[in-house]
Amino acid sequence: MGQTTLWYLVSYDIRDPKRWRKAYRILRGYGHSLQYSLFRCRLGPADLERLRWELERVLEAEDDLLFIGLCSGCVARISARNREGVWEEEEKKFRLV
Repeated sequence: MGQTTLWYLVSYDIRDPKRWRKAYRILRGYGHSLQYSLFRCRLGPADLERLRWELERVLEAEDDLLFIGLCSGCVARISARNREGVWEEEEKKFRLV
């Protein structure tokens, strides 16, 4: 049986440019950038915990990180301008660990 996946908005405010680049590279492996400090990711419980662990290794106490879980109803109500299809289901891509 497969894991249940949910959409997450991941937002961050990282004060140091080196840490910002490291966090950006990590998040790129899990989702897609919507804006400079905002990613959308479709994650199962294990992926979510792995992502949190990877980011915690990079971030410092002064940095901020926010995960917002979105139910399918929330995703259906998202209104994105000039970005058609940004929340549509994509082909499954495999990530090597």
